[in-house]
Parts: sequence; C-alpha cells; structure tokens
Amino acid sequence: MTIMRKKHPLLKIINHSFIDLPTPSNISSWWNFGSFLGFCLMVQIITGLFLAMHYTSDTTTAFSSVAHICRDVNYGWLIRYAHANGASMFFI
Repeated sequence: MTIMRKKHPLLKIINHSFIDLPTPSNISSWWNFGSFLGFCLMVQIITGLFLAMHYTSDTTTAFSSVAHICRDVNYGWLIRYAHANGASMFFI
C-alpha cells in the first residue's frame, strides 16, 4: 500500500498533504479548533445558500416562507436547525 500511495498521482497528493505533512512538535489539541471553525463556516455557507433559495424577505410572507422551509422542503427543518446551531457553535 505504501508503494501505491507514493506512485499514484492522486494518492501522492493526498499522501503529501495529509499523511506525510511536516508538523511542528509543539502542536496541541487546541489547534483542532481552527479546523472545527472552518467546518462550521462551510456548514453556514452551504446551509445559508439552501435556505436563501426558499426564503422570501417580504414582511407579509417571511413567516410563511420559514414555515414552508420547515414543512414542505425535504429536510428543510434539518437544514434550518443546522444553520442555527452552526452559528451558535461558530461564535461560542
């Protein structure tokens, strides 16, 4: 498996980027929060785009569009709550 990891072009890029990546010796578990914040930011962007596709910002139809997202859109409730909780995780 090591030979294939070093020879195949795609696996070589993955190996160089993730497995054989030189890291400092003083790295701690606190460095994981940067990756976690990056993940939360990506969740916010993706779920925000999906929510923006179904939301209307008119004052008379805003509540009904949120109800439409939660009730009629497939997994809309999950996308909405992932967006809300992702914002909380990002700032906490």
